[in-house]
Amino acid sequence: MKAMILAAGLGTRLRPWTLTHPKALVPVNGVPMLERVIVGLKQQGFDEFVVNIHHFGEQIIEFLDSREFGVKIAVSDERGRLLDTGGGILHAREILRPWESPVLVHNVDILSDADLRGLMEAHSERGSDSTLLVSDRDSGRKLIFDGEMRLRGWHNLKDDHYRPVGFKMEEGYREYAFSGIHVVGDKVFDEMSSLSEDEKFSIIDYYMDERRKSEITGYRQENLHLIDIGKPATLSQADKLYGETQ
Repeated sequence: MKAMILAAGLGTRLRPWTLTHPKALVPVNGVPMLERVIVGLKQQGFDEFVVNIHHFGEQIIEFLDSREFGVKIAVSDERGRLLDTGGGILHAREILRPWESPVLVHNVDILSDADLRGLMEAHSERGSDSTLLVSDRDSGRKLIFDGEMRLRGWHNLKDDHYRPVGFKMEEGYREYAFSGIHVVGDKVFDEMSSLSEDEKFSIIDYYMDERRKSEITGYRQENLHLIDIGKPATLSQADKLYGETQ
């Protein structure tokens, strides 16, 4: 199975570390978060990886060259321009080919106990073009799904702003937090390429594009434990958690 790890971000919330290092190499109880993600995915059966790079990308390349993970790892180089989540995924398209199977996309700053093999199986069984791992956890931004778990909208709870423009909640709609983990199929790449006006764009912008025709669905995992370690407070929580479990 193939996975893409989004590791190109600037990590501004983790300064001063990220003034001289890439976010992906921030240590979680002594182990770089990128290593924890790769090892976790390998344990669930993923054996081909693409890691995108931008901020201090050469340090990530040196790190990957210094480790033997026992899997195939390629680099998608964005050092010329940071392309955001959607643009980064699309930029890696040719590296991710051929398309024997869909690709799991995983943010580098997410650690969880997600059943990713189950997510991949659910994606294939339903036949969606993209499947987003979601849960009931607290979040300032939520994705909105109908009764069939088809993606319908996005809600910023802080300012009560909805997308797309003119969106209205309907009976049976539910809000869930996005995990930063999703499965992407070939049709999504084709459509992103045709809809994007700039090579830099957010994957949420694509998912919320009213011109989109692909079927985007949610996969809800009950009792999902997830830590977004992209900010100091949650990074400290992760340090403590992994220290206790070792």
